[in-house]
Amino acid sequence: MVVDASRFDRRPSAILHRRLAQPYHRHAWSGPPSDSIYAGITTSFSEQHGSTIAIAIRDATYLLDFIEKKYQPNEHQPCVDEAVEFIISQLKTYGEKHLEKIVGAAMHRHVAGSCQDLCSRLWAELDIIPLVLPGLSLLGRFASRAQAQPRSWESKTIAEQAESMARKCVRLFGPENFPLLQVSSMGLVEVDTDFHVCLTNLDDFKKTVSANTWEACNFYAADLKKRNVKIAFFSATPQGGGVALMRHALVRFSHSLGTDIKWYVPRPRPGVFRVTKHEHNILQGITHPDEYLSAEDRNLVTAWIEENAKRYWTVPGGPLCAPAEGGADVLIVDDPQMPGLIPIAKRLAPGRPIIFRSHIQIRSDLVDQPGTSQAEAWKYLWDNAKRADCFIAHPVSAFVPRDVPPEIVGYMPAATDWLDGLNKTMRDWDIAHYGRIFNAACKNAEMPTIQHPDEQYIVQISRFDPAKGIFDVLDAYEKFHNRLAQERPKLKHPKLLICGHGSVDDPDGAVIYDQVIDHIERRIPYIRHLICVIRLRPLDQVLNALLSKATIALQLSTREGFEVKVSEAIHKGVPVIATRAGGIALQIENAKNGFLVDVGDTDAVAQHIFDLWTDEGLHRRMSEYALSHVCDEVSTVGNTLSWLYLASKFSKEESVQPNGQWVNNLAFEECGVPVPPEMPHLTREVEIEKIC
Repeated sequence: MVVDASRFDRRPSAILHRRLAQPYHRHAWSGPPSDSIYAGITTSFSEQHGSTIAIAIRDATYLLDFIEKKYQPNEHQPCVDEAVEFIISQLKTYGEKHLEKIVGAAMHRHVAGSCQDLCSRLWAELDIIPLVLPGLSLLGRFASRAQAQPRSWESKTIAEQAESMARKCVRLFGPENFPLLQVSSMGLVEVDTDFHVCLTNLDDFKKTVSANTWEACNFYAADLKKRNVKIAFFSATPQGGGVALMRHALVRFSHSLGTDIKWYVPRPRPGVFRVTKHEHNILQGITHPDEYLSAEDRNLVTAWIEENAKRYWTVPGGPLCAPAEGGADVLIVDDPQMPGLIPIAKRLAPGRPIIFRSHIQIRSDLVDQPGTSQAEAWKYLWDNAKRADCFIAHPVSAFVPRDVPPEIVGYMPAATDWLDGLNKTMRDWDIAHYGRIFNAACKNAEMPTIQHPDEQYIVQISRFDPAKGIFDVLDAYEKFHNRLAQERPKLKHPKLLICGHGSVDDPDGAVIYDQVIDHIERRIPYIRHLICVIRLRPLDQVLNALLSKATIALQLSTREGFEVKVSEAIHKGVPVIATRAGGIALQIENAKNGFLVDVGDTDAVAQHIFDLWTDEGLHRRMSEYALSHVCDEVSTVGNTLSWLYLASKFSKEESVQPNGQWVNNLAFEECGVPVPPEMPHLTREVEIEKIC
């Protein structure tokens, strides 16, 4: 016989529930955002004494509720699956009953060890961030002061354990209800709060790719683990922007695989990111021809790199030290902002391989013209980067200037993670929660809201950057709106949403945002009630919700490296209309999962929006095709495969000369894993002008 020692007994407000229940249960984005609450979980499994599962619920201040389920010693004891199912069902029911959002759930490591699927199910099914804590030892890092004589974990009652876990859970969250980003004193990015946040397991990653990609990835992982190869990535920022997103995912997957990959970022310095962003814009060709990097600017960046290397990365055991002295075996400089690290690392260990990754669109045609600002900016970058052993670029040949020896060039697309907050599949209950957060932000910014499911919308998700084509988005939407009003006056108009996160190394955001708002107010005020333009706080699930429910996605960049947001939309079955800028064209099969247009051709964009909005059959066919043609190589596992291949080859001192080939192709060829012809892959054409 199963006995419930207690049950959740907190009573929700009947009046509040009556007011909010209807929009909440129809998953509407109207109404206020849900209150945030937190859970603590503990278990005790014993044949002799009986088993117990306890859950404590609290807000940021107080304990709110508690349940303790006991199983008598002489009766059936719960198996792991039953325990996990009980916890999942209780938390799901509790959040829905009280119309609240359970943000995080903390547990002792013995609970996570016993119930190995619990963490990944909390994240995947309920959008709850699971925290695995080792009792008291972690507290010193997050608490203001340690207890003088801490009690042992075992001496606490199970109720005290659950409440303690809930209390510790609250401490790990920042103002945006996201775990506080941790960067160590050496600039080591402690991904997932030094892996105390456990979002996924190895089986979850395995399900995101084909068996062929999984086999190839494990082939190289096994080699690197056997030889204890240490890999270090360096990039400019730990959060915000595509590079940081990819590295969080790669390090998370590497931790599950058991490979030794670490990621380092420099301490920021005032003024540096303005200079590096200016350099970025010059290389892309979107600045005035008379704008150059000054010697003072270059000296500022050089001093910043050298200071970080000296203070943090060349100290004993630092990643730039020679491998024999505890340094990394393979270095990857993952950012055009930091090539100054390469000569420093080569001085310390001349034979150690270094890979440089250029992830921006470089106007090589302008670089080749002596005296241009692009030529001077490239010279500053290349003087350092030329010491690297391999040059990785987005798969567009025009992004690689002539100075780079063809034999060291390898092509690798950007990637995204199908399991993180940006991309995972969420239930409509959670999507609506983030939709209400979004609408609250819109109200605060005095922007039109989107009342999904009653209203539909077209979206472009991007940074507010001069190269993202935001003014073309506005022009195309105006043309579509006017045509729809004329030809189909009874058909409801979709709204237009332009939104995105910022990045700490992107000072252009506020300037471009202001220009966009000014354009709407002066040029198209008659449709401003249909256009929402907003810079969002860094909560990934908000962007996930917005892309998940969009009718059409746009990406009208004028200059672009790769822009993996296109693949993210395809992954969700959202048809994409995008420009032939950079690597965007490699991701879209024209007229199958979206439409490709020339840069600046807003008439074509308006036509395609009109067709997709008025032809449900066309929209359905494109959506279905997109869902069934997602490429492994833009996933975390596919991207990691390429990096592991390079690290494996270079760390064995074998010759690696990509000669302008895709690294993904080389990785499969080397390990002998076949690639079925029907396996979806990106377009293998690095000359974009040849893509229809």
